[in-house]
Amino acid sequence: MAKALSKAQLAAAIAEKAQISKKQAVEILDHIAALAYKHAKDTFTLPGIGKLVLKNRAARVGRNPKTGEQIQIKAKKVVKFRVAKAAKDAILGSK
Repeated sequence: MAKALSKAQLAAAIAEKAQISKKQAVEILDHIAALAYKHAKDTFTLPGIGKLVLKNRAARVGRNPKTGEQIQIKAKKVVKFRVAKAAKDAILGSK
């Protein structure tokens, strides 16, 4: 399996394709990340890739894996990423 692209490699690829400097590409990536963090509570969408969604997870009963004892897990908010259909089709291929 191939290694994941690093931020520098991603910025270099964007810079080459858009004919901009690597520094400008890094600034664009940083700005997109900042926008995602700021707007995730309202759902942040990257067209063709997916969306960040804030969900409420209900309280539930779980088990301590070491002792088997039942424990109460509190309700909390979690961030989820939903992959877009276009991305699924591009990666996995259409049925």
